[in-house]
Amino acid sequence: MADTLPSVWIQDLTWEEVSSYLEHERIVIVPIGSTEQHGPAGVLGVDSYVAITLAEDVAERKGVLVAPPIWYGDSSHHGAFPGTITVRPDTLTLLIRDVARSLARHGFTRIILLNGHKGSNLPALNSAVRVLHDEELPEVLFAVADPLHLARSASPTIKETNEHHAGELELSHVHYRYPGKIRTDRLTDASVDFDKVFGGFVGNDLFGPAPDGVEIIWSGDEQRAFTPTGSFSSSKGLSEDKGKRYHDHIVGRLGELVDWLRTYDGPIGRRED
Repeated sequence: MADTLPSVWIQDLTWEEVSSYLEHERIVIVPIGSTEQHGPAGVLGVDSYVAITLAEDVAERKGVLVAPPIWYGDSSHHGAFPGTITVRPDTLTLLIRDVARSLARHGFTRIILLNGHKGSNLPALNSAVRVLHDEELPEVLFAVADPLHLARSASPTIKETNEHHAGELELSHVHYRYPGKIRTDRLTDASVDFDKVFGGFVGNDLFGPAPDGVEIIWSGDEQRAFTPTGSFSSSKGLSEDKGKRYHDHIVGRLGELVDWLRTYDGPIGRRED
């Protein structure tokens, strides 16, 4: 168990310590984020910090290991803002497959991909492990976790306004777990007029009611034009309490996922002889 090791992070362990863990456990969490603009108050690493802190806290609570974080994601739609570093979806897919193959080779057969880059990485992550499980690693059970879905029931009771990119919830989350990272003197009411920009087909709240919609694709330059600050919703409501409530709910749900992965022995993740 990881709780008997000096760290939950694989990069901080020796190969012998990882081997000892694998004698009793098969679960590993892979945190995946992005390096992209998060408005005037949010640092570029917000999404990665989200994935890292969630992974670390559930790992320490449940005694499982965490792979080194992946700091880059599908962020081309933020590319006109300096500091944003993006990888193509197919690049991310190939990277995830290689990471998963390496982990599976040594006996990690329950792999949680924990995405902090709400929604945007999901097509690449789902594609990567769907094909890998179906064609190559049927004995590995993959789970793709994202606050976009894990916080759906709790977020409406925590936030005070619509939540979108660089909004009060995700910035409160990082503010709670990494004090000093968020530029609290740069919080803003700036937001996007979603009906004007997206024709009423894209909802302005990631955790609220959504219209009958479609995916609208935009470039980094187009984004810089319709939101010069980079903020999609207000961050003025940032608070440590909101961040803690949001964080604790997601960690709790991830803990339930770990418990299920430990006990599940159904047709998923079982190789047919």
